[in-house]
Formats: sequence, structure tokens, C-alpha cells
Amino acid sequence: MTEARPGGGAPPARAAARAREGRWLAWLFLAPAGLVLLALVLWPIVYSIWRSLFDRSGQAFIGLGNYQRIFTDPDTFTALKNNLIWVLVAPALVTVLGLIFAVLTERVRWGTAFKLIVFMPMAISFLAAGIIFRVVYDQDPAKGVANAIITSVHDVFSSSSQYPGARPRDADAMPATDAGGFASVETIQPGSTILLPLVGVEAGTLPDEPQAAQPPAEAAGDQVTGTVWFDFTRGGGGVPGEIDDTEFALPGVTVQAVQDGEVVAEATTDDQGLFVLEGLDPGDVQITLPAGNFAQPFRGVSWLGPSLVTPAIIGAYVWMWAGFAMVLIGAGLAAIPRDALEAARIDGANEWQVFRHITVPLLAPVLTVVLVTMIINVLKIFDLVYIIAPGSSAQAANVIAVQMWAVSFGGAQDFGLGSALGVFLFLLVLPAMLFNIRRFRQEQQ
Repeated sequence: MTEARPGGGAPPARAAARAREGRWLAWLFLAPAGLVLLALVLWPIVYSIWRSLFDRSGQAFIGLGNYQRIFTDPDTFTALKNNLIWVLVAPALVTVLGLIFAVLTERVRWGTAFKLIVFMPMAISFLAAGIIFRVVYDQDPAKGVANAIITSVHDVFSSSSQYPGARPRDADAMPATDAGGFASVETIQPGSTILLPLVGVEAGTLPDEPQAAQPPAEAAGDQVTGTVWFDFTRGGGGVPGEIDDTEFALPGVTVQAVQDGEVVAEATTDDQGLFVLEGLDPGDVQITLPAGNFAQPFRGVSWLGPSLVTPAIIGAYVWMWAGFAMVLIGAGLAAIPRDALEAARIDGANEWQVFRHITVPLLAPVLTVVLVTMIINVLKIFDLVYIIAPGSSAQAANVIAVQMWAVSFGGAQDFGLGSALGVFLFLLVLPAMLFNIRRFRQEQQ
């Protein structure tokens, strides 16, 4: 007979058998997932390490030669520099914005709707977000939202030129100056009249109801009078340099009189293209048209140029991931004991002091998780950089993941260097991953 144990417990042999059976059952259920992990994760890592020790063809063993090339190749060095910028800027911005949004949405009436709007970009794929921001950053203000806003604000404080791209008909008589305007070669005397025919005027810059150009009136002894007009007749005809009945006046053109190298008089043409320069002293007078008449209008910022492409792409990344950080930090904020906050307020602390000395320290674990997760994410950034950066700025925006793809599959077919870049990227991500795993285990304990 089997001896019964006090308290009704099972014999040690039976308990040990059940424990062994449970372990075998656990391994049986874990085996499929383990095989997938081995095939799709562990084996590629091992093979990439092995392949990185060989040359481009995979035949000659070169040891750490590919790893040496990572730090000597200029393209790869640019990718390393850009990855450093990403790691230092993007995670911090995402975490700070997520914290601000999480705190402020607790105090606004429509906080839930705001959270939904901020979190909505997370539902968009990186491909779609890249296409969206490629249009947002377009140089043409008629297409790009960013430049449309900037040019609208700029034009409020600084008016654009009247006739961009226009020029005098006779370039020899009135050549361009270093400042971008035009100045007459021959001088005139006060009491004279002058004709200033222009060409190259865009149709869209003419007045809505243009008037015919009129010849200038006779000038007094201390004046110079003249006409500025569009010396062009539709359909052909007319005499170059003379005012024809079918030619339009150009109002709003600034004309200056220069004596002894100084501007002594200035006038603006009226609706009939006429101007009068008054108060001139006897002597030679040079007529100039300042550059402000012909400068091209402000077209915005070259967001996707080599100098700004990386910050522009980081802005797109922050737009996508700020909602993710807000949700995580908001969950941590909801778990903070309200007693601690109320006690600080009762003791006389203002809202900033409560936020700085109570809220942020209690949220430190959550903030750390968000920050480390974002660091892991930006180290592997690929999609946004590959899609948003145009060909002219692709090298300036390069990162390690894009460089790894370029040297492996972008035409170079250098799988040795590509594998080395993959291993190097894995080594960069590994410390952050281990840090996150350690924190998760500490929280469970």
C-alpha cells in the first residue's frame, strides 16, 4: 500500500514526476516558437557575423577588414554621424513632447479627442508618412504646406518684388550692377527726359487692368522725368525702345537718381508708368533701377536640401511617435497617487514645483522606458530616410540602416560590408535592449 502523507499531500516521487512532465510539456509547446526564433533570428545573426569576415565575393577571408572600412569610408562615416544626431535629438524630443501632452490633456476639457488626434499618426505606415512629408516639405509653396505657411508669414512683413526677372531692353545701355539692379551707362542732365523700356515681364505681374504707357512730360530745371513700360506688343510689331499704343505701363517701379555715387532722388512710377525725380543739383545724373524691383519672390526654405534634410526627417518621426509616448506616459501618470500631489499643493507648492519635484520623479521609470525604446527605434530608422530624402540629399541624410541596404542591395553587392554594418548596428542596439529587459525583470520582482 502507498503510505498516505500527513495533510493529504502527494508523495515526493509522484510530485517530482509531475514536475518533470510539466517541464517536458512546456518545452513541447515552446519548441515551434523556438524553431522559428532559431531560423529567423539566431541563424541570421550568426551567419551575418561569419559573412562579415569575408570580402565582397565571400571567397577571401579578411578578418576585421570590413569593420575597419566602417570607420574609414566617408559615406559610412556620414551615416554614423547622422545616427548620432538621431539618437541625441529624436528620442528626447519624443519623450518631452509625450510628457507635455500627457500632462496637459489631463487639464483640458477635450483631452480624449486631443489624445486621439495626436495618436492617430501611429496608425499610418512609415511608407505613407514618408510620402506625406515628402509633399509637406516640397519646395514649391503651391504644393508644400511648410513653405506655404512660411511664405505667407514672410510676405506679411516683407513685400515681394514688383516684376521679378524683368530687365531693360538694351542691356548695353543699362547693364546689371553687382547688387542685382540696373544702372545707365550714360549720364543725363537735370531738365531731361528718359525712356526706360523693360522686357521679360511675366504676364501674371501686370496690373489687373493695365493702362497704356504715356510719354513723359517736359522736365523742369531740377527734374528728370521718364516712363517705364513693358516694351512688348502682342502678336509682334511695334518699334523697340519707343512707346507704342498697344504697350502697357509698369506702375510701382522704383527709379533712383545717383550723383557722385550717392542716391539723391527716388520716385515710383504711377499707373501710366510715369515718374519724376525732383530736387536735383546741376551735374551729371545716373539713372538706376534698384534690385528690389526685379528680385525673385521668397520661395520658402529648402527643407530637403543637404543642410536641413536630417532635421526635417526627424520632425516627421516626432510627428509619428509623440502619440505613442503620450499614451505610455499618460498611463503612468494615471497610476501616480493623487495624495502625493495634493499633499504638495497643501504644503504651498505651485504647479511647476509639483510637476518638477513630484510628477517627474514618480514618472521616471516610465520616462526611461519610453526614452530607451525610442533610442532602439531610431538606431534602426530606415523607412522615413529612404522615402523622404531626395536623390540630391540622400547622402546627406544617410543612416546606418540605409547604408547597409545600399552597399548590399543598392548596386554595390558588397555583402561583406553590409553584414559588418548589420552586426555593428546590432551591437549598438544590444545595450539598450538589455537595459529594457533588466528593467522589466526588476518590475516583475
